Amino acid sequence: MAEHPILPPSELAAWLRAQPTLTGTAPPLRLDDLPVDPVPLFHEWIRGAAAAGVAEPHAATLATVDADGMPDARTLILKDVDDRGWAFAGARSSRKAAQLDAHPAAALNFWWQPQRRAVRVRGTVHEASAAESDADLAARSASARTGLGPGDWVLWRVVPTRVEFWQGSSDRNHTRIVYRRVDGRWQLVAPASDSASSAR
Repeated sequence: MAEHPILPPSELAAWLRAQPTLTGTAPPLRLDDLPVDPVPLFHEWIRGAAAAGVAEPHAATLATVDADGMPDARTLILKDVDDRGWAFAGARSSRKAAQLDAHPAAALNFWWQPQRRAVRVRGTVHEASAAESDADLAARSASARTGLGPGDWVLWRVVPTRVEFWQGSSDRNHTRIVYRRVDGRWQLVAPASDSASSAR
């Protein structure tokens, strides 16, 4: 087998490595009174991010796969979170709609850099009722509704099987709080530190 020469790091690679990480300030994290399911904790974290001045805390990256199994991702706005799931919306003619139709599963990632916090949500995706989708369309501004009629706008929900809350630490002793759905019930995995993990 031919050996590949070891190339020096590129200028960009060196520049990237020199950039600071985990420059925010993590808020106090209480691990002794966590809720039994992830929804109340998510409400607490996203409202806390907004109160701390984090810009657009409701923006998230949605990851899907296409018909060939290739991953795809885009940034969108969270619509709601309750016991039914994490809601987002889009046009039925969009690429994400086609991907969700072929593979109704997705992951959401929230990154609140000033607080060194991230939340990861993954699970199956279900289309909301037509009435809910129409109501979400009606709540958009007039300019955002241009070219969309009832039935052209879809509200989906990620019904999670796993939700992870991550808080970074400057000493790399990061904390993970993981909820898993087992037999229809939430199971809280004991919060753990992850000193081997790098900053996200």
